[in-house]
Amino acid sequence: MSVTIDVKGLPAERISVVPSPLAELGMALHALSEPGHHPELQGWVTAVSSRLDPCLADRLCEADFLWRTTFSDVFAPFAGLPGRRGLPGGTLAEDLDQLDKLTDEQFVDAALEFTCHPQYSRRSPGPLGDPELRRRALDLAAARGAVQERFARRLLEDPPTVRAWFRQLVLDCDEAFFADTWARLQPQLAADARHKTELLRRKGPAEALSSLSGAVSLDEEAGIVTIDKLLVGRGTTGDGGLVLVPTSLGWPHVIVLHRYDWQPVITYPAKATRPKAPTVEQLTLRMEALAHPARLRLCRHLARSPHSTSELADAHGMSAPEVSRHLAVLKKAGLITSCRQGRYVQHQLDLAAVSRLGSDFIEGVLR
Repeated sequence: MSVTIDVKGLPAERISVVPSPLAELGMALHALSEPGHHPELQGWVTAVSSRLDPCLADRLCEADFLWRTTFSDVFAPFAGLPGRRGLPGGTLAEDLDQLDKLTDEQFVDAALEFTCHPQYSRRSPGPLGDPELRRRALDLAAARGAVQERFARRLLEDPPTVRAWFRQLVLDCDEAFFADTWARLQPQLAADARHKTELLRRKGPAEALSSLSGAVSLDEEAGIVTIDKLLVGRGTTGDGGLVLVPTSLGWPHVIVLHRYDWQPVITYPAKATRPKAPTVEQLTLRMEALAHPARLRLCRHLARSPHSTSELADAHGMSAPEVSRHLAVLKKAGLITSCRQGRYVQHQLDLAAVSRLGSDFIEGVLR
């Protein structure tokens, strides 16, 4: 499972690394609504939440589906501009001006994409022009509660008013807490963007893209960028570009905008000092390896000290070939290490890999 972006024929100069204040505000709103996704931001979340005006907090709850369960494309309006080569604005006001340039259909589709847009990567009618999609949008919004249903109904009935409401909400968030946060984060993000741009110039796209995250890779021969995620999606740059947006508030998320007819965007965590997380395939192998009761019993011995295959067979009343098969599964999953001691090969559980499994799982499903 993965999201892929077709970049065949894309020259390196059409790959841009640019911070976005509106995208970072979206990340900030997500962290405030889902602090469990971002334990390292607990101090910031507590400080902002404690001084948030109750009226503003209520307004944020009204539209939090735009950033709570996922990340709406309304926070990357530059990607929807004609020509598919737009870049984020240098200020929040510039980003909002780009949002105003989107059509009502684009704005509504982007706002409701995860409730009524089953064919995100392909051309399809939007809820403004398709009565069936409109009904489905309202039904799914109602399933999330009366507040979201009212918001979705307003959005479908009067997009310009909701767009103006959203713009004012962003400006009020900026005044309440984000301006200070952006002033602190912007230099870090700008430095990361300069570093990635220099890497792109000196080492090429493959090296630059792999530096974004262990989840991102480029097959140069096929011209395909792959982002390892627990979903399947396809996008293409076509005659447009590819934009890479660093975020200081977004880890562990790696967000891919691959909407049909929009410029592809990868939003990646700017901090690159964390250990490389396993791929979704590796994570699946580890979960499956530990799901077997016999392998769990073997792990009990292997966690205490190194053991040979014959020792494990004697201890568990199993044949040596049977133990070897179970060890092969654990080894393929990267959960045990082996070393030769004289005539025997000793196996031991990799406690560090197992202890990371919980956090690796969380990162994998949130990526």
